[in-house]
Amino acid sequence: MRDLTPRSRCHADLRDVIAQLNPVLRGWGQYFRTGNADVKFNRLDEYVHRRLRALRVKRAGSKLKAGQAERWTRDYFVKGLGLHRLRGTIRYPEAA
Repeated sequence: MRDLTPRSRCHADLRDVIAQLNPVLRGWGQYFRTGNADVKFNRLDEYVHRRLRALRVKRAGSKLKAGQAERWTRDYFVKGLGLHRLRGTIRYPEAA
C-alpha cells in the first residue's frame, strides 16, 4: 500500500490512485477471505484510509481550512470515490 500511495502522488487524481488500489485490495480479499483475517482486514482498511486522507491533506497544503480534513471520512472514499473495503468480505468455510 505504501508503494502505491507515496506522498509524491498527492497531485494525481484520487480516482486514479483508488483505481490502482482496488485490484490489489480485491486480490488480498479473495486470497485471505477464508481465514481468520477480520482484524487484519480492519487494520488494512484503516491504514488505506489514513494514507488517502494524508494525500488529500498534503494536496491542500497551506490552503487547508479548519475542519476540512474531517470531511474526508472512510465513507467519503468508499461511497464517493469507489474505494474497495475489505471489512465484511470474510467467508468462513463450512465445517467439514
